Amino acid sequence: MKPSLQHWVAAARLRTLPLALSSILAGGLLAMPDPAFEVLPFVLIILTAIFLQVLSNFANDYGDSIHGADSSERKGPKRAVQQGLISSAQMKRAVWLFAALSFFTGLSLLLFSAYRWGWEALVLFLVLGIFAIAAAITYTAGSLPYGYYGLGDISVLFFFGIVGVCGTNFLLVGKFIPNLLLPALSLGLFAVGVLNLNNLRDIESDQKAGKRSIPVRLGYENGKIYHYVILIAGMGSTLIFALFEAQKWTQWLFLLAFPFFIFNLIAVGKAAEPQNLDPLLKKLALSTLFFALLLGIGAVL
Repeated sequence: MKPSLQHWVAAARLRTLPLALSSILAGGLLAMPDPAFEVLPFVLIILTAIFLQVLSNFANDYGDSIHGADSSERKGPKRAVQQGLISSAQMKRAVWLFAALSFFTGLSLLLFSAYRWGWEALVLFLVLGIFAIAAAITYTAGSLPYGYYGLGDISVLFFFGIVGVCGTNFLLVGKFIPNLLLPALSLGLFAVGVLNLNNLRDIESDQKAGKRSIPVRLGYENGKIYHYVILIAGMGSTLIFALFEAQKWTQWLFLLAFPFFIFNLIAVGKAAEPQNLDPLLKKLALSTLFFALLLGIGAVL
């Protein structure tokens, strides 16, 4: 069987890219006013983030299929390996291909950054890059997939938040800015919110497959309360950041995204059945991207 391009595009789950790019764009736009900012490393960071997200999606498709989480009882969209559109062997080769692409663009970025900021930066971000690739693969694949033990939220918070914002900013301006940890925390928490919605939607099939996600551990209703805490804390972190850092009204533009997060909280509260949550995933991911763009554009202006 030879999968079509359409099958590969569907398996790549392009709707997840806005979330993957949110922290990168925020970190890059926040760095843009700095005289050290250059376009080339920013492009390399974006490419690396895209490759890592597709790698994660392919690995997740492969891992959940072989571990049984993508069963016929799953509430979300059907996966490529689960449906037999792409064989597990073909998906495994695709995982290694995108791991190689991620490593190539990431290493190119690090060599460029080492030339600008010194070899210490190369060593630090090479280690982070290797961990990012390993985290993308081992979330649901491998003999000890950490996503099956409820640890995916921590990984998402770290890579989609702190590394995405602070790491991008450092690679572009050559210095660590501690205050950026607050908006980084916001973007990481919003990304955790998307993962939590995914896990809430799949709570029944995950429980039967032995995938001990946070909602499986807490239960459906408590998992929704956990979601409220995540989004409220995410909004609060950037509010604190703005109170200390904002010097112009444009730096408050991010507030325009808050109604979308509040709508998400209300919709989650009303969702009586897990399958009702599926449309909210894409909306929350796009709201996070909107928030990131407003935050970054406000800083540039």
